[in-house]
Amino acid sequence: MTVAISSVPEGEPDTAETTELASAAESCQPLAEGRDQDSVEWVACARLPTRFGEFNIVGFLDRTNGREHTVMVKGAVAGREDCPVRVHSECHTGDVWTSLRCDCREQLEKSLQYVQGREFGAVIYLRQEGRGIGLFNKLKAYNLQDLGLDTVEANTSLGFPSDAREYRAAADILRLLQIRSVALLTNNPDKIEGLRREGITVTRRIPMTVPDNAHNRRYLKTKRERLGHYQD
Repeated sequence: MTVAISSVPEGEPDTAETTELASAAESCQPLAEGRDQDSVEWVACARLPTRFGEFNIVGFLDRTNGREHTVMVKGAVAGREDCPVRVHSECHTGDVWTSLRCDCREQLEKSLQYVQGREFGAVIYLRQEGRGIGLFNKLKAYNLQDLGLDTVEANTSLGFPSDAREYRAAADILRLLQIRSVALLTNNPDKIEGLRREGITVTRRIPMTVPDNAHNRRYLKTKRERLGHYQD
């Protein structure tokens, strides 16, 4: 298996910097051999400095559908119990275009900040847009919401379940990272149960409370009242 390894840049870095880069390179090694039954494959890893701090970003290929998932890893996560983990489903409109119709970007950024402030942790970014219905169908659902439907009614009117996400890929990623159990950053009880159904031990929930706004207030209310999301 070929894995991208962080290298020490040209020049004369000091001893502390060299040690830090060597540690980052070591943590970019595959931590476990993939199994034939795994839905994902470890493909590449690199050091990634961000405005929240430095992570290692690991790329996983989903063998079942060709999707490219990524994970932002802080510190040494192999063998960890109660490891802080966020499983974040892609939201192109929020994460990229800063949409105010949802709270996705705020939760993603809060997760990165939280994990960066700990000794170790991970943020998994799953390519399952629009609670699993895809980007263009989500845009159609937005139009239905503007006509008066809530987010659940809009999805079901298009012929989809209220939440079509699945978590097998996330579970296999956690196994490949050798994370033994997770403290899950989420407000969604279905995400906890979805991971448990895939064999992941969820030790506790870390609330992800973010401020609402005039554009997403109804959406968040629907998530609480119809999808059972926690509001603490």
